[in-house]
Amino acid sequence: MPYLSPALNVMIAAARKAGRKLIRDYGEIENLQISMKGPADFVSTADRRTEDMLLEELQRARPHYSFVTEERPAIEGPDKTHRFIIDPIDGTTNFLHGIPHFAISIGLEREGQLVSGVIFNPVTDEMYVAEKGQGAYLNDKRLRVAARTKLNEVIVATGIPFLGRPGHETFAGELAAIMGATAGVRRFGAASLDLAYVAAGRFDGYWERGLHPWDVAAGILLVKEAGGVVTDLDGGAQALEGGHILAANEALHPQILKLLKGAAKS
Repeated sequence: MPYLSPALNVMIAAARKAGRKLIRDYGEIENLQISMKGPADFVSTADRRTEDMLLEELQRARPHYSFVTEERPAIEGPDKTHRFIIDPIDGTTNFLHGIPHFAISIGLEREGQLVSGVIFNPVTDEMYVAEKGQGAYLNDKRLRVAARTKLNEVIVATGIPFLGRPGHETFAGELAAIMGATAGVRRFGAASLDLAYVAAGRFDGYWERGLHPWDVAAGILLVKEAGGVVTDLDGGAQALEGGHILAANEALHPQILKLLKGAAKS
């Protein structure tokens, strides 16, 4: 693995420290105190504790940076050129049901550009990291997106709008279009890991609506550094802030985007 920037080393260390405590919480799921902040959108004591720990570690190392997190208002630091984007537990519902598919996700922006990303699943000990211009890695192994080019051979991941969220009819049309053209569709429940799996070549593509920057920041950089293409569902550059995303390799991306656009018009 090439040289890691000081900032990325800080992010990795913070994710590992928070991950160790998260594993202990995961082993005692039945004892967690759970509150409900919206339909089918749970936040646990572990979620809040993990975010606190990540903030403490990152602020200690980079006290002047700004922060955007899932569980609290944005923190505006004196340094307006750097911003951490944090999801303490992406896949909270999986976590609370004892499903070992969730991750800590940390992205770092510099002057509006994603420059570093970390996605860590503490259960599997899979640490995905990327730096702008330096490639994407899984536990020191270089990642590349899959090379498949034919839709009928690919597996595409997605997220399903849950109870209380709009977009069910739109999703049903998109799902029908993708199902009719590909080898299969998967829904695993953690956007950051869906993107990490695209970067690793496990999934050939991924699309979803109704997302937030903390869901996708680190994953966007991972896919791009693994040689993939990431856009919003209009084919534009608003995947981070726009709330919807498509990631795939260069050959598949326009094919999947055409299917999704066609479904939206029907």
